[in-house]
Amino acid sequence: MCTNLAQQLREGTTKSHSMAENVSFVKSFLGGVVDKKSYRKLIANLFFIYNSIEKEIEANKDNEVVKAIYFPELYRRDSLIKDLVYYYGEDWSNLIQPSSATQIYIDRIHKIGSNNPQLLIAHSYTRYIGDLSGGQILKKIAKNAMQLPNNSGTAFYDFDLISDEELFKDQYRSSLNKIPLTKTQIEHIISEANIAFNLNMKIFQELNSNLIKIMLMLLLGSINNFRKKFL
Repeated sequence: MCTNLAQQLREGTTKSHSMAENVSFVKSFLGGVVDKKSYRKLIANLFFIYNSIEKEIEANKDNEVVKAIYFPELYRRDSLIKDLVYYYGEDWSNLIQPSSATQIYIDRIHKIGSNNPQLLIAHSYTRYIGDLSGGQILKKIAKNAMQLPNNSGTAFYDFDLISDEELFKDQYRSSLNKIPLTKTQIEHIISEANIAFNLNMKIFQELNSNLIKIMLMLLLGSINNFRKKFL
């Protein structure tokens, strides 16, 4: 039985994907404008998100549906910890907390993990496949924009346990397509994937707000320095 779930997910989230890419923080990032304080906050938020996703996948790995997307080689938690140590230091765990939007996101993950674990497929697809598809491009942008030393601060984008990313994505899509699902179940998974995109957008919008505040503070600082010097 082939449900063609992978294609249905791609087509069913096209609009949400486009909207997420057009959030100001994302557009700035893709344009090479990356503020280090905002970026390290993103890494902290991602840690809480992936930690939650991976805990729930582990807890439900024997579920008839979830076991089809059980690929520990995708896990990002340990890579994110490396980046957190770089940006925050060894005491990172005492210096970070989830943002408001991130807390809503992780609450959602734990809720579906307990009540409807098949929907974890939507969050796995939305996060991991996106990371695999554009990770190296984003790594290069982050490294250049923040002038990071080699192999520092970008561990999140490295999938050391996956030797051929394109081959792995084919394997992942094949696994999705073989899951025995009803039409209603597929509709619910696609709906949840759109929710996942929306939750990610909320996090990016928070970061954009922080970036604007930082830019305003820098501008005001420059104005004050100018006034002190010439007035």
